[in-house]
Amino acid sequence: MQTTTLTIDGMRDEQCLRLVTNAIQDLPGISYLEISLETGQATIEHGAFVSSADIYQAVEDAGFSAR
Repeated sequence: MQTTTLTIDGMRDEQCLRLVTNAIQDLPGISYLEISLETGQATIEHGAFVSSADIYQAVEDAGFSAR
């Protein structure tokens, strides 16, 4: 398993958190996901066939920015 940590900008409430969570969980091979609404910090454990770039793209496709 690989671990990707990123900060998600633009989340304001629980609905935003759900949108981002669903977008990331829709990727194949996500085994663990924790996102803090307060800090925007996200920790994702995933298989080797999902890259960090895939995760960043999923967050952006959900309408948020990641760094």
